[in-house]
Amino acid sequence: MFYKIEGDYATLKIKAQPNASKSELAGLYGEDAIKIRVAAPAVEGAANKELIKFLSKKFKVAKSSIEFVNGHSSKIKLIKLELTKQLKDVIEDLESGR
Repeated sequence: MFYKIEGDYATLKIKAQPNASKSELAGLYGEDAIKIRVAAPAVEGAANKELIKFLSKKFKVAKSSIEFVNGHSSKIKLIKLELTKQLKDVIEDLESGR
């Protein structure tokens, strides 16, 4: 399972792919992670900053409310963020294969 919902928050398992031409959601990575292409290199935290910026914009949450649970220096990350309507919609789309 690529997500876990606890109250008003969700924890997402994300496979980050740095050095992409643009930041975008790329579907599921296996069955237990979301693949996100990140338009920044994995150098000095640049990819993590771009990932937070992308998640904030995509799911309509404040950057300051996005928290790395673990995987800060790994390509596989656990990230906790507010459960918004936009996030619920993406979860439903990914589960249904859309």
